[in-house]
Amino acid sequence: MLEVNDVSKTFFAGTVNERVALDDVSLQLPSGDFVTVIGSNGAGKSTLLNIAAGKLLPETGRVIIGDRDVTKLADHQRAKYIGRVFQDPMAGSSPNMTIEENLAIAYERGRRRGFRIGVTNKKRELFAEELKSLELGLENRLKAKVGLLSGGQRQALSLLMATFSEPEVLMLDEHTAALDPQRAELVSRLTTEIVERHKLTTLMVTHNMEQALRLGNRLIMMHEGRILFDLNEERKSRMTVKGLLQEFENVKGETLNDDRAMLQ
Repeated sequence: MLEVNDVSKTFFAGTVNERVALDDVSLQLPSGDFVTVIGSNGAGKSTLLNIAAGKLLPETGRVIIGDRDVTKLADHQRAKYIGRVFQDPMAGSSPNMTIEENLAIAYERGRRRGFRIGVTNKKRELFAEELKSLELGLENRLKAKVGLLSGGQRQALSLLMATFSEPEVLMLDEHTAALDPQRAELVSRLTTEIVERHKLTTLMVTHNMEQALRLGNRLIMMHEGRILFDLNEERKSRMTVKGLLQEFENVKGETLNDDRAMLQ
């Protein structure tokens, strides 16, 4: 479960560049919810994700994960509760370490660590079995340096690493935006499979409205630091990209000027 309650965040407060990124935003994700977040540039999507993840601290409001108030915890302190995949495929893994070494680090997330061998034969068998689900042949390349993988392979690996310890919340930060269409489709499919397999509570930010409609069971649209509307599973299943733009116009009484950024 993830709760963001009455959260506000302003950048450059008191200056000519002051910008309200979040304006008293509240969002609740019950266990197992998969919520996609869309909105034009500057809508507050990434700020919402970064506050939920602990990279940014809010000026007002609270963040709850499970039954814990984590509002004042930094991102590294929340890491044992959160799995995160970034937009940059290079950000989620270490290029100079092997696939099995990266997986070993992910495996130990949130566990008590001591003096022990990083990669045992038992772990190696587990890693190979998990990698098979990616259907990329990486189970046969456990000792290959991650820096030798393609962007799509690294992002698929990052997704597996982020969910290896079955975190309480999975956060996806435009995690297919930097990939070519074929690899983006692969990572999107793997995302759905992994989230369903582990029944993960998931918050995904994207510019791609078609992707936002296809993935997850809820969709929210943000604009100017607020949540404009929240579509449940039934309404989302009947919605189209054209319908989303019309919904925005109905709520705001204006045409979305920055729709190009949302229709990638």
